[in-house]
Formats: sequence, structure tokens, C-alpha cells
Amino acid sequence: MSFKEKIAARAAREVQAGQVINLGIGIPTMIPDYLPAEADVFIQAENGILGIGPRCRNGDEDRNLIDAGANYVTLAPGASFFDSAVSFAIIRGGRVDLSFLGTLEVAANGDLANWIIPGKMAPGIGGGMELAQKAKRVVVTTSHTTRDGAPKILARCTLPLTARACVKTIITELAVIDITPHGLMLREIARESGLEEVQEKTGAPLLFAEGEIPRF
Repeated sequence: MSFKEKIAARAAREVQAGQVINLGIGIPTMIPDYLPAEADVFIQAENGILGIGPRCRNGDEDRNLIDAGANYVTLAPGASFFDSAVSFAIIRGGRVDLSFLGTLEVAANGDLANWIIPGKMAPGIGGGMELAQKAKRVVVTTSHTTRDGAPKILARCTLPLTARACVKTIITELAVIDITPHGLMLREIARESGLEEVQEKTGAPLLFAEGEIPRF
């Protein structure tokens, strides 16, 4: 299992029956592969779909069925389509229970920076800004560090923000971390990781409860 698959599998455990969820680009799009077949959830895409099914496999693509990240998708029974006005009314009205987003950086207070690196091309901030602000709960799924080994979880973001104080939980290949009023609370740690490694690769202090930390 790759580190991305590991993150997606752990993230799927955050989903509860009956929820409306939205999946950002990247790792979040892998989460449906790890939801139970009987999972009663509704996956929404900003471009106007409610009821996305399992990830589309190579060779089964329908050019008329894509999500907001231009990924080919399948449909679950009862799926519906609507225009952008309705789609964003769902988001802005607080109807999305859980939004999974990738990130470039996330701060200890929940600030999210996931849309641009200054000097590099970006098409625009997109629907991520709306989801970050209006979803009832925002979970970030990301590698713990950059390709160069620099922490993505920081005391303060250095990149332009997508939204302030919006992230509730961070899931990486090393740990599950909740953002609390007191700081970053280490909820779980990967089986092959150590506490010292997680803290070393995190750019802000970690809090943890007494006793053994659960493994995933």
C-alpha cells in the first residue's frame, strides 16, 4: 500500500453514514475505494453532481461524467445533476457535512493554504475556498512533509491562505492530528512511525494524552 493509499484508507474511517461529503483533488479522490460497499453516503462535486460512485477505472470513462477536478467518475443509484448556482448553494448553505482537502501548508490554528505557490501558475482559488469556509467539518489529507522533507504542518502558514481557522483534523501517512483550542493534539500514530519522528517532521509542538497512543 502506497503512502497515499494509506492516508485515504484512514480518512475513510472519518466518514459517517448519511453524510454529504466533498472530495478535493489528489488523495481525497481515493477515499471512495475504502468506504464499505454498504456505506450510505452522498458524494458531492462543485460542478453539479450529488451521488458520485466508486472511482472510475481505466477503460470505463464517460466523457460526460467528470468531477470538479476533471476526474472521470461513476454514479451511485439515485445520483442527481444541477447547475453551479444550486451546487454552491448546497455548499454555502452548510449542507456539506465533511470536506476532504489536500494542502500545501496547514497551521496549528487550522489556517489552510492549498491553492497557490507565489510565482507558479494557478488557474484560481476555485471551490476549495467555499468548502473550507462552509463545510461543517474540514479534514486535510496530505503527506506529512514536502518532497524536500520540509514540514507541511506549521505554527503559521507562509503561503497565501485559502481560509482561516477552518481545518479540524489532519491525516498524514504518519499521524492523525486534531486541531484544538490548545494546539495540535496527536490522536493516532502510524504503526511504523515513532513519536519522535512525528514531532521532528512537524513544524509546531504536538500535544498528546497520557497513556498509549492508538496506532493505525
